[in-house]
Amino acid sequence: MSDTVIAPSQTQRRFPLWRNPILWLFLLLILSCAMWLFQGISGNYDFILMLRAKKLGALICVGAAVAVSTVIFQTVSANRILTPSIMGFDALYVMMQTLLVASLGVAGFAALASAPKFLLETGLMTGLALALFGTLLHRGARDIARMILTGVILGTLFRAGSGLLARLMDPNAYATVQSVSFANFARAQTDVLSIAAVVTALALAAAIWLGPRLDVLALGRERAISLGLPHARIVILALVLVAILVSVSTALVGPVAFFGLIVAGLAHMISNHMTGGARHRVLLPVSALVAITILVVGQTVFERLLGQQATLSVVIEFAGGLFFLWLLLKGKIR
Repeated sequence: MSDTVIAPSQTQRRFPLWRNPILWLFLLLILSCAMWLFQGISGNYDFILMLRAKKLGALICVGAAVAVSTVIFQTVSANRILTPSIMGFDALYVMMQTLLVASLGVAGFAALASAPKFLLETGLMTGLALALFGTLLHRGARDIARMILTGVILGTLFRAGSGLLARLMDPNAYATVQSVSFANFARAQTDVLSIAAVVTALALAAAIWLGPRLDVLALGRERAISLGLPHARIVILALVLVAILVSVSTALVGPVAFFGLIVAGLAHMISNHMTGGARHRVLLPVSALVAITILVVGQTVFERLLGQQATLSVVIEFAGGLFFLWLLLKGKIR
């Protein structure tokens, strides 16, 4: 079947440059990054700026990866209340940490080299996703619902396995597992940032290239095929990008469940205002800008102003849960 795609017609709204939402989002992001880098700086400027720049890079990678992966996954699943965490990525990550602590002990786990550990975690999560997608979607990518249900079951299985191992651990080992089982943006693995940045950049470039095809995919399987879209190939490619991005973000900071839901909702609102519809070449960059800005501003507030007396991930998960309920009550499901 031809790869030629006929893009759905949507009304493109034109804004003066000073009223373009993307421009204002970009300027807000630049201001947020400047605040993160220079607010309250004193002492050894070179060392502090280098340390802050690494953390900023990690926040940028995580924000962009979570946002883009959520938008793509919602397009493939045709559901605005789902996030990639439903596929069990976070549960697999927690189980891997539990297995490592149980087999190596607390000292051995702490002594693990960051780069091999990061590559192992990312490789296993991506490999599981590829095996799942390839097995369940090999007949033309028709059974998305079965794939999602299988991901939910696998997530439950991984959580049960982690809980069983945790009951056999001593309290110190269990405390170590607990400390790495939740997202912590303050302890992002900055020593593997170069690897994560390259992988994320390549995946984001592929996602932008896939944008017009995702527009057609959002119309539904039958209409997409009638417009010339190679539906099975595009679905599997989109899910592979989701697996890679989620794996990188989870390995960097830990599992994040509801953050993508908030960001995708805001990005859809902005994209609809700009284009009259959800065009992915606008939606994907907007979602990334919104996510990165929220993380940088939030981490600046919690780390610099509140003295780390609260955790950004807890607030994000709470807000995400409320947003999820709002979507259900308002019927914002397509």
